Amino acid sequence: MILERQPLIFELGKPGRKAVDLPKLDVPELSNLIPEKYARNSKAALPELSQLELIRHYTQLSNRNFGVDTGFYPLGSCTMKYNPKINEDISRYEGLSLLHPLQDSATVQGALEILYKCEQALAEISGMKAVTMQPAAGAHGELTGLKLIRAYHRDRNDLARTKVIVPDSAHGTNPASAAVCGMQAVEIKSEADGSIDLEALKAVVGPDTAALMLTNPSTLGLFESKIEAIAKIVHDAGGLLYYDGANSNAIMGIVRPGDMGFDVVHLNLHKTFSTPHGGGGPGSGPVGVKEALVKFLPNPRVQLCDGVYSWCTSDKSIGKMQAFHGNFGIIVRAYAYILSMGGQGLRKSSEDAVLNANYCKKMLEEAYDSPFDRFCMHECVLTSKKQKQYGIHTLDIAKRLLDYGYHPPTIYFPMIVEEAIMIEPTESESKETLDGFIDAMKKIAMEAATDTELVHSAPHNTIVSRLDETLAARNPVVKWEGQ
Repeated sequence: MILERQPLIFELGKPGRKAVDLPKLDVPELSNLIPEKYARNSKAALPELSQLELIRHYTQLSNRNFGVDTGFYPLGSCTMKYNPKINEDISRYEGLSLLHPLQDSATVQGALEILYKCEQALAEISGMKAVTMQPAAGAHGELTGLKLIRAYHRDRNDLARTKVIVPDSAHGTNPASAAVCGMQAVEIKSEADGSIDLEALKAVVGPDTAALMLTNPSTLGLFESKIEAIAKIVHDAGGLLYYDGANSNAIMGIVRPGDMGFDVVHLNLHKTFSTPHGGGGPGSGPVGVKEALVKFLPNPRVQLCDGVYSWCTSDKSIGKMQAFHGNFGIIVRAYAYILSMGGQGLRKSSEDAVLNANYCKKMLEEAYDSPFDRFCMHECVLTSKKQKQYGIHTLDIAKRLLDYGYHPPTIYFPMIVEEAIMIEPTESESKETLDGFIDAMKKIAMEAATDTELVHSAPHNTIVSRLDETLAARNPVVKWEGQ
C-alpha cells in the first residue's frame, strides 16, 4: 500500500476562518516599537483555518515523529531506551521545576542535595573519586575531560603531552573533542577481532602522549578484554585513560571503568540513565575523575558540611563549563532512575541489554553477515555483504525497514566495518518486540534476493518517499513556496 499525499496546511485555508480570537489590546500601542525598515507593510500570507483544522494539523505532524514511546528504536551506540514516566513526574514537581540557579543556596537545599547525591551515585557506579555535573552532553563531557587531562599535565609542568590516541573504531566526537581542546588525535588500528592492537599502541605512546580515549565495550559492541594491559601501556608512558561512556549501558552495575584503569570518565545521563534523548537535547554528560584530578574540576561544586549544602571552589579549577550547574531537570530524572532501580536493578538492566543484543545477533547472523565471531555486549554489528550481490546496500535495508514500521538501526558506523548495521535493542524491549523486528529484517533479506527493486526504491508507505539525501542536506527547502 502506498499512502496518498495529504493536503498541506497552506492548501486547506479558506478566507474568513479563524482558530482564535485575540483579546483587545489593553496597553498603549507603540507604533514605533519596530523600526520602519523592518515593519511589514502587508499581511503575512498565512492560511486561515478553523481551530479544529489547526489542531488536526499539529496533531498529525506530531504523529509523524518517531520516538521510543511510539515504536522500537534500535539506534546503535545511542541507547535510545524507554524513559520511565515516574522520572518525568518527579522532574516536574514545582519545588524542582520552578527553581532559579541564582537563588541563595539556603533556599535550594533540596536541589543541592540532589546534585550532591547524584554525584556520589555516579562516582560509585563509575569507580571515580568525584564528579562534575556541569557538562551538557556527551561531547561536552569529552571536552571537559580533555581539559582536565590537559590541566593535570600542565600542573606537573609536563607541557609536551599534546597527543590523544583514539582507536579507528572510535566515535567521531573523540578526535573532534581533542582538536577543539588544542590537542592532536593519533589513530591506531584495530585487530581482526575488533580489539585494540597492543603493538600498534606501544608504537605510538611516548612523552607526548596526553591520553588514550576509549569506550569499553567499543563501538563494535565488543568488550576490550585486554583493558588492563592497555591501561598499563598508557600509564607507563605517563599518559591518562579517558573513558567515553556512550556504551556504559552494557556494564552498569557489573564492572566499573575506574577499576579497569581509567582516570577520567564521562557518562551520558540521556543514554544510560534513561532521560530524554534526541530532538536536539537537553542532554547531560557528567564527568568523573580519580583523586589526582579532583582539584581541576569545574567550579563550583556542591559540598556538605554539618548538614548544610553549599558551593565550593578550587584555585586550580579549569573554570565553568556551563553558565550554571548542568541541565538540572535531566539530572533529577537520572537520580530518580538510579534510586528506583537500585544497585541490583542497574546490574539487571545491563544484563538484559546484553542478552537482547546477543539474541538479535544470533537470530540474524544467517540472513546477514556477522563480521566478528564473538559474544557481543549491549549492541551488535551486522553487515549487508550478502545482499550486496543483488545490488542492495545497507541504506536500502534501512529505508525498507520504515515500511515495516521500525526505526532503522545505525548504519555505516563504525566506519571500519563495510556496510555496517549497528543494532542496539536496549533492556527495555520484550522478546515479542525483538521477534517482530527480526522477522522484518529476515523478510527484507528475502526481498533483496527476490524483489530487488522493491527494496531499492523503499520506503513506500511513508509520508515522504526516498530523498536525494545529498541534495536535501546541501539545498534544503524549509519554507512553503506554493505551487
